[in-house]
Amino acid sequence: MPFCVIFNVFSLLLHFGMTQFSLVSPFQPTGDQPQAIRQLVDGVRRGDPAQVLLGVTGSGKTFTMANVIAEVGRPTLILSHNKTLAAQLYREMKAFFPHNAVEYYVSYYDYYQPEAYIPSTDTYIEKDLAINDEIDKLRLAATSALLSGRRDVIVVCSVSCIYGMGNPAAFYESVIRIRIGQTLDRNVLLRKLLDSLYVRNDVSLSRGEVRVKGDTLDVALAYSDNLLRITYWGDEIESIEEIDPETMQRIAQFDEYNIYPANLFMTSKEAQEQAVRHIEDDLAQEVARFEQEGRELEAKRLHERVTYDVEMIRELGHCSGIENYSRYFDGREAGTRPFCLLDFFPRDFLMFIDESHVSVPQIGGMYGGDRARKTNLVHYGFRLEAALDNRPLKFEEFQALTNQIIYVSATPADYELAEAEGVVVEQLIRPTGLLDPLIEVRPREHEADDLLEEILQRIEVGERVLVTTLSRRQAEEFSAYLERSGIRSCYIHYEVDTMERVQIMDALRRGDYDVLVGVNLLREGLDLPEVSLVGILDADQEGFLRSRTTLTQTIGRAARHVHGKAIFYADRITQSMAQTIEETNHRREVQLRYNEEHGITPHAVRKELAQTPLSQGEDKHRQATVDYQMPTSGPLQAADPITEQMTPQQLRKTLDHTRRLMQEAAKKLDFLTAAQYRDELLRLTSLLDEREDSTS
Repeated sequence: MPFCVIFNVFSLLLHFGMTQFSLVSPFQPTGDQPQAIRQLVDGVRRGDPAQVLLGVTGSGKTFTMANVIAEVGRPTLILSHNKTLAAQLYREMKAFFPHNAVEYYVSYYDYYQPEAYIPSTDTYIEKDLAINDEIDKLRLAATSALLSGRRDVIVVCSVSCIYGMGNPAAFYESVIRIRIGQTLDRNVLLRKLLDSLYVRNDVSLSRGEVRVKGDTLDVALAYSDNLLRITYWGDEIESIEEIDPETMQRIAQFDEYNIYPANLFMTSKEAQEQAVRHIEDDLAQEVARFEQEGRELEAKRLHERVTYDVEMIRELGHCSGIENYSRYFDGREAGTRPFCLLDFFPRDFLMFIDESHVSVPQIGGMYGGDRARKTNLVHYGFRLEAALDNRPLKFEEFQALTNQIIYVSATPADYELAEAEGVVVEQLIRPTGLLDPLIEVRPREHEADDLLEEILQRIEVGERVLVTTLSRRQAEEFSAYLERSGIRSCYIHYEVDTMERVQIMDALRRGDYDVLVGVNLLREGLDLPEVSLVGILDADQEGFLRSRTTLTQTIGRAARHVHGKAIFYADRITQSMAQTIEETNHRREVQLRYNEEHGITPHAVRKELAQTPLSQGEDKHRQATVDYQMPTSGPLQAADPITEQMTPQQLRKTLDHTRRLMQEAAKKLDFLTAAQYRDELLRLTSLLDEREDSTS
């Protein structure tokens, strides 16, 4: 019987009597949230394959999602296009559902350099990576919760959910089921744990290891922070306990327990032997083809690389880049899709796609980029053709695995609207009573002088301004014009990386700048409550940067201020402008009417500045002097002139310290801070390499 049938029957059997979702919150749905929740729940129960939740910035879309999940009571996947936003959603869902299984599944790499070959320069780039142990644990916890048959599971994930992983059937078959009173030889249980990729360590336990002391087995579960202690009386299991690893105090007792594997990629000895035979057969065929084509270099390269990998698999059970052979271990035919996280969900699961206007195109674009890179590796003899089958899903494959989807966005794209057949659930009311920004259209003639006057008015009352242009040159020129006029301004362009953008945004909020100028200042999840004015230059130049979606997202940056306003500088009204103005006016009418009916006075959003580690080096993107306070927990070193005087040994110590800080930040799911430390780690590594080269 196919695994999907077995698993879905198993899920249905466990459905009845299982704990349902228990939403915990001091707040009740307000504004148009109750209406939105009711419509979405009705749509799910009707079996609608797709719905759209059009929720404006600050309207509480996450709370609405939580209420829908609680009402529907199905396993749920929440997909976000951004690792940081996924972490934010995970925290919020954990707070809403403290008694249910809220899990987190994103890429577990702190750093990842994929294998690649550049034919034009004959450059081979070897794969380099650093795996985050904490995220690996959370990924295992997610799959374990899904395979447990629980119905009260929420998995918050990034687009990594469409990337290849192990066969869920092999994972499920490797689950070890024990119970009190069961007769099971201790060594047999130990062998089962080792087959599930746990490692024996009788000295000190780490995640994914097992310790044996007399009649007791302590298992450091790969997907939990606690130990599982199994005590024997002869060959019979006497007790099963969960232990705090620090205090060694008992947390809970169990009559029966399921131990899930320590790795997502599981296979049997028989499957491994069969896979090796297939690898060798394909190797012989592909080497022969290269030789027939007169490509002796590629034939020799492929033979040496694959032969070495096969020897490693036979001796150790794995090799570097073993994922490129996943098709053989999974028993899949050439060209078939890999298994992914979606295969672990029961058939009736519910999916939310957050910021769908960005997330959906990202899902569609993953396959093409991966294919282009792998094609070169295969064509030039670095990998077997089977490497092409270790890939993200194609978009149509993703669609085939979904059940019911709710697209969540302030600006849903045409695809989502078409999938929902034009039926949109609106959520336009903000709990704060804030309105969408007022939009004015002014002529482009003398636009710089007109906008300068508006900026001066905002500065007098301590408010901030965003200005968007169509080109980097225009942004630089306008920023220079503001500087000559005595305005503290800064501009952002494509060369400014993510962390520098965060730093500049924080400087704007603190008041180190009054104006921020850029080509594209919209960013989903960007919170700038101090911004009261958005000026859009050349608003009538129809295109990507002046489309309806972009215009709506950009003016939304002023939606968190009581005096929020947007100015379109244009000599004509384009279709995108007209649609944006019409939609915004409609929202304002709804919001005004609701405020009047309920006696609500709009009030500003209060949000504290996030603390992130910043470099002491001079920021070339600042046009004003800004004093940043370095955290005492671990200042970044590469920008410090002292590092120039460090010996290689001192640099290595600094590298280790920075790596620990990066891992600590990632463990707390603070990915912006972790990214800062990661960049610092790369700079320090480069500095160390230069130092060692000069002394060799």
